[in-house]
Parts: sequence; C-alpha cells; structure tokens
Amino acid sequence: MKRTDFYAVTTIGIAVGLLIQPILANLASFAVFAHPTLALRLGIFFFFTILAPVALWILYFLGRFVPVLYQFGKFAAVGALNTFIDLGVLNLAIFMTGIAGGVVYTMFKGVSFLCATTNSFFWNKYWTFSAKSAATGKEAGKFFIFAGIGWLLNVGLATFVVNGIALPVGLDVRVWANVGALCGVAGAFLWDFFSYKFFVFKKAE
Repeated sequence: MKRTDFYAVTTIGIAVGLLIQPILANLASFAVFAHPTLALRLGIFFFFTILAPVALWILYFLGRFVPVLYQFGKFAAVGALNTFIDLGVLNLAIFMTGIAGGVVYTMFKGVSFLCATTNSFFWNKYWTFSAKSAATGKEAGKFFIFAGIGWLLNVGLATFVVNGIALPVGLDVRVWANVGALCGVAGAFLWDFFSYKFFVFKKAE
C-alpha cells in the first residue's frame, strides 16, 4: 500500500471517529449509548482510526488477485466518511431542533446528503479514481447528475422508512431516523460506485 494511501485512509478513520460524536450525543439516552463516557468516546475514535488502514491493507493484499478490490476498498473508505458526514450533520440538526420526522426530516436529510456528496466528489476524483486534472464544471456537473439520482435513492428511501413505515414499538424516534438514513445510504452505494467508475471519472483511470 502506498504511503499516501495510508495517510489518506488514516485521515478518513480520524474524521469518522470525530463525526460519530454528534451521533452519540443525539442518541445519548438510548440503551447502550446512554450517557457515553469519555472512555467510550475515545475508544470509538481510536477504533476507527486503526480500523481504516487495517481494512484497506487487507483489500490491498486481496487486490493482487482481484485488482478492482483495492479501488473498491478506497471507494468504501470514502463512502464510510460520506456516511458519517451524512449522519453527523443529520444528527446534529436533530439534536439542535428535536425534530426527527416529517417534512423537516426530509430537509435535514437533503442538506446532510449534499454535504456528504460534495466531500465525495473531491475524495473520489483525486484519491479513489486518481484523477490528475483539475476539477472542471463539466465534470462536476456530470458528477452531480449521477449523484442526484443517488440522492433520490438515498433521501427517498430514508424518507420512506422514517415516514412511511410505522415506528417499531419501543424504538426511539431518533434511532429510527438513523435506521432510515442508513437504509438510504445502502440503497445508493452501488449506484454511486459504478456510475462514478464508468461514467464520471472513467477517463482518469
């Protein structure tokens, strides 16, 4: 694994460890997350900081046999960062307003997705798909068109889960909001990888 890749993926691990903190704050009264201690917060931070480079190194090794796995691993690392930017912004908004459903939730989810997608453009262009050229308006436009379809999948599925499915008995509404967000992320993940790889950043490979 290249040294630059090690530094990049470790930075991602550190960022994820930090972004999970507002999620813990929002879910602070729920079960295992109840009043998270400093030790738990630090443990989670260091867990992701160490996990990120270890996981990518494993995929680097496996990539010797199936080359696309290493690139997919980098995409997955960026995807993890995007997910926690998405969830971090969403949970911060819920924590500050106390609103975890309805039209306002959809607005929160749209803003959090936009933050994550903007981050995704630069990380995927310059790291995952190793583009050398400067970002252009045409390329960014193409990216956001495909990302827009991903947005429909992501936000649409998340909204359907949160507002269209009855809240399971005994489950906190804030937890259900995060379940919906994760369903949205999962629904858009493969679409994003293949559309970015074969259409948006194809010339950079």
